[in-house]
Amino acid sequence: MVCERSHPTHSPRRGWPAAAVLGTVAAAAWEIARRCRRLEVVGDSMLPSFEAGDRLLAVRAGRIRPGDVVAVPDPGQEGRLLVKRVHSVSRDSLEVRGDNDSASTDSRTFGPVRRSAVVGKIVYRYAPTERATWRP
Repeated sequence: MVCERSHPTHSPRRGWPAAAVLGTVAAAAWEIARRCRRLEVVGDSMLPSFEAGDRLLAVRAGRIRPGDVVAVPDPGQEGRLLVKRVHSVSRDSLEVRGDNDSASTDSRTFGPVRRSAVVGKIVYRYAPTERATWRP
C-alpha cells in the first residue's frame, strides 16, 4: 500500500486565507487611490476636447510629452487644479495651454509649470458615458 502525503500549504483544497486576500486587495486599492485622481471639467478652456461636466481620471505622470493632457495647480487660486495640454517640455518645466485659446488661462499668462507640480496625466474620460474614452 502506498500512502501519499502532501504538505499542508500545497493542499489543493486550501485556498488563500481570507486575511491575505483582503490585505492584497486593500494594498492594491490604496496604491490606486494614491496614484489616481478624479477631476471634473469646469469651463470652456479645453473645448472641443473636453466639455464642462466631463469627468476625468488623472494618474501620476511618468513621462510627459507634448500633446499630453495634464492636471496642474492653478497659480491664481489655491486648491484648484487646471486641465491643460502640454505645449512644450524642457528639462525642468512644461508649457501648458488650453485647447480653446480665447477662453484659457495657461502658460501664456502664468508662465511655465515645474514638472514636479504636475498632479497627473489625464488617461481616461469616464463620464458622460457616451463620451467615455481612454487617452482623450
